[in-house]
Amino acid sequence: MLRISELKLGLDCGRDDLLRAAAGALHVPKEQIKTLTLARRSVDSRKKNDVHFSFTVDVEIDGDEAQLLRRIVSPKVTQTPVVTYTLPENRRVSSLRPVVIGLGPAGLFAALTLARSGLRPLVFERGRDVDTRTADVRRFFKTRVLDTESNVQFGEGGAGTFSDGKLTTGIKHPFCKHVFAEFVKHGAPEEILWSGTPHIGTDKLVHVVKSMREEIIVLGGEVSFGAKLTELIIYNESVQGVRIESNGSVRDYETDTVILAIGHSARDTAQMLKKQGVMLQQKPFSVGARIEHPRDFIDKAQYGGFAGHPALPAAVYKLACHGEHERGAYTFCMCPGGTVISAASESGGVVTNGMSRFARDEENSNSAILVNVYPEDFPSADPLAGFQLQRKMEQTAFALGGGDYTAPCQLVGDFLSGVPSKKLSFVRPSFTTGVVPSDIRLVLPKKVTDTMAAALVMMDKKLHGFALPDAVLTAPESRSSSPVRIVRDDILQSNIRGLYPCGEGAGYAGGIVSAAVDGIKCAHAVLEDESELNHRT
Repeated sequence: MLRISELKLGLDCGRDDLLRAAAGALHVPKEQIKTLTLARRSVDSRKKNDVHFSFTVDVEIDGDEAQLLRRIVSPKVTQTPVVTYTLPENRRVSSLRPVVIGLGPAGLFAALTLARSGLRPLVFERGRDVDTRTADVRRFFKTRVLDTESNVQFGEGGAGTFSDGKLTTGIKHPFCKHVFAEFVKHGAPEEILWSGTPHIGTDKLVHVVKSMREEIIVLGGEVSFGAKLTELIIYNESVQGVRIESNGSVRDYETDTVILAIGHSARDTAQMLKKQGVMLQQKPFSVGARIEHPRDFIDKAQYGGFAGHPALPAAVYKLACHGEHERGAYTFCMCPGGTVISAASESGGVVTNGMSRFARDEENSNSAILVNVYPEDFPSADPLAGFQLQRKMEQTAFALGGGDYTAPCQLVGDFLSGVPSKKLSFVRPSFTTGVVPSDIRLVLPKKVTDTMAAALVMMDKKLHGFALPDAVLTAPESRSSSPVRIVRDDILQSNIRGLYPCGEGAGYAGGIVSAAVDGIKCAHAVLEDESELNHRT
């Protein structure tokens, strides 16, 4: 099979147009193409007078493909790469069932991999199942009464469940294709396999997550919700079991293997790990605010006169700059046609995030605008000091908002002028527990706000209108990633043997796909011969 890249076609193109373009690239009649499979489609909007699709396709031809490939000297025509996933041999000798803590992307894929290997994992998730959790989140948005164990951060599917199900990633690991295929197998739209900006949408992701959990159970795994890890049972620097609190009672489970996929907001669990001697270290992360524009404004800025064409999705952007304040600033988790949501998991703190449904058809588009913070910015040398920095911002925002999860917001024009906002303009904020005009410079560190202000001006030169004076900044975006890393070695274990720190909360991933990949990697490590590896000192 041959892969053809960078086939440029107009927005009104159909499959026959794609066949003709592929045949032209190969210099063969289109009738010679036996099959054509879409590998990627993206929107090229760099020239506003020529917005078009760019396709990558895999074709099978009637004839000698190797000979044809030798004849065509073009970097755009190559052999289709073969990427397959094979479940490794189970060389584990322990008779004890492995435990997975957390059922976000890392925990889900770790547990599913172990279940398919016949290991019948025990899975404990502190939050609730995705249906109950969805109801709890909606109740919070409506009543502003927070459930600290079932919210945007905690529960089946992890934090990514309420963030658009965005699958863009910077990693190139061969497991990525397997992750996408598994999502489709469990009900995600097939277009994620070829979209240049793949996403599942929060409304569809809940069903995907539930389907994956059901397969784990069918294969002999057990999944418990409302089940919180309160202690690792450790002897001779090795895991001997876990202590789980559920429904007011505590029970110990014997195990020698724990995949710890706790997510980036389980601060109490990280504190427990520190007390038990698990090696932790500070980790850089990023903070900032959500910026919100009208969706049609961003569409026009990106697509020019082509905005509104029925073939075009809601426009996306990705911006980055490195300014005079010697810190990087970048947009993150862009949600076209989405909503800014209240993502708190602790009482007395305001947290923002972004979310989109699959249709991406809401009034506004939003994105985080983030600035890097480093351990030298933390209040102390404590491994968990990054949590203290996050909590200070979140609690300050809570107080500014009036103490009921209303978030402080500010118009971009006022932010750049250094004055508090007194009222809003035509951009209607979508924050799910409401906003109050304020001064977000009171919430975020000065180094962050100075960098944000410079970045807004520079980003506006890349995306005209990005610094729209009436655009709304809602703060803080403080949970973009974990500020702590749970140290692990080359066989993915911590200093406590049998403990596998995994995913975003452990500091080894930065999104749904990378977390899922890390979950698979940790499951593979468990499948290695523990007589040689798991107890190696």
